[in-house]
Amino acid sequence: MITVLVADDHPLFRAALVAAVRSIDTTVSVHEADSFDAATRCLRERTDVDLTLLDLHMPGSHGLMGLAALRAEFPALAVMMISAQDDPQIIARALAHGASGYVSKSAPLEQLRQALQCVMDGGTYVPSHRLAEVQQARQANGAEQETARRLARLTPQQFKVLSLLAQGRLNKQIADDLGIQERTVKAHVSAIFDRLGVRNRTQAGVLLSSLDVQDPIRAHPAVSG
Repeated sequence: MITVLVADDHPLFRAALVAAVRSIDTTVSVHEADSFDAATRCLRERTDVDLTLLDLHMPGSHGLMGLAALRAEFPALAVMMISAQDDPQIIARALAHGASGYVSKSAPLEQLRQALQCVMDGGTYVPSHRLAEVQQARQANGAEQETARRLARLTPQQFKVLSLLAQGRLNKQIADDLGIQERTVKAHVSAIFDRLGVRNRTQAGVLLSSLDVQDPIRAHPAVSG
C-alpha cells in the first residue's frame, strides 16, 4: 500500500489533492500537513511515507530550500512539487534538486491524476506543454546542477547545520537547537565548507539561500479599496 503526504497550507486545495490521490487508488493511505514543519514532523514519525506533494510556497519551506531539506533527510522519499507558478526555469531547478515531478495548481484534474500516477509508478512528471522549455532550461543552467551536486554531498545532519547557519545562528545556538556538542557543530561546519567548496559562513548561507523562490502573490498582495 502506498502512503502519501499532502503538504499544502490552503485547505481547499489540500482537500482537492487528497481527493485526486484517492481517486487513483482507494487503498492509498493519505496524511496531511499545513506547514513545512508539520510535514517534517509527520515524515519523522511515519517512516512509511512513499510520496510527498509539497507546495512550493508553503510556510517554512522557503521555495526549493524545503525540497532540498526533505531530499537530504529522507533520500528515499519521492517529492512532487505543487505550485501556482509553472515557470520552466523553476521547474528545471526543482528537478535539479531532486523533485520527482512538478504540477501547476491550475492544472485540470485529469492532468493532476496523470502526474500523480506517473510519480507513484516511479517516473518523473513534467507538464507536456512545458517539456521542451524545461529541457532547455536544464541544459542552460549548469550552475544550478552544480549547486544541487554540492548540497547532495552533505549528510542529513550537516544539512540541518547549514540551514541554521544560513539563518545566522551561532555555533552554540546550533548546538542547543540540535542537542549536540558545540565541538560537533564546529566539525560539521568545517565539513560543510569543504563539501560545498566555500570559504566561510556567509558563502555557505548564500549558496543555500539561492534556493529561495519568491512567491509573487505574497510579494505583491492585492491592494484593497
